[in-house]
Amino acid sequence: MNQPTRPAPFQAELNQLRGAVLTMASTAQQNLERALKGLLTRVVSECDAAIANDELVDQLEKRIDHEGMRILSLHRPVGIELRQAVSSMKMATNIERISDEAGNIARRARKVLRNPELAEIRLIEPVYHLALNLLHESIHAFAEHDLEAAHSIKGKDKVLNDAHNTLVKQLRNFMEQDLSRLKDYLDLMFIVRSLERVGDHAVNIAEDTVFIESAEDIRHLGKA
Repeated sequence: MNQPTRPAPFQAELNQLRGAVLTMASTAQQNLERALKGLLTRVVSECDAAIANDELVDQLEKRIDHEGMRILSLHRPVGIELRQAVSSMKMATNIERISDEAGNIARRARKVLRNPELAEIRLIEPVYHLALNLLHESIHAFAEHDLEAAHSIKGKDKVLNDAHNTLVKQLRNFMEQDLSRLKDYLDLMFIVRSLERVGDHAVNIAEDTVFIESAEDIRHLGKA
């Protein structure tokens, strides 16, 4: 049985909901970029901006939740339209958490930047780029309805996890060798952990994209 054709205003509401998710994702990604730019270039104002702009993401999450619930209660969607509405709200939660991690990174970075420059900060760059690329690809897959790209995200997250684990071990070694910068190394470890979490949330976004486009639930697949 074919799904009934919905009126144009309803389609417009779903499109607006989708647009709000993409705007929220773009803002969260920008917050992450500014937080790391602040750390890597020693520009505290970039960290401040990442923290301040997290409020925009919080407000967008509230708007998406409100609109999503209104669509569910008013139009009672089914099929792909139901999946779009529900998954948009789930994505908003993951995007909000990504922005929270950006804020956490920015706060840690401000602490590190109060002290003399630490060469080991540059070791974070490869992990950051892996996390940022994962986030970008997950958002792109959602924006372009790209099912194949969404499926590929989970495998790429393993690369980020391995890089995270390797760098944490390195930072522990540096910490043991130079106790005078103990707090700085701890802050860097927390920053690396936040980047790993960004990857986890990017995977969740990709899983929701797969669910929207194919009604396939790929969560927890591949776990022992």
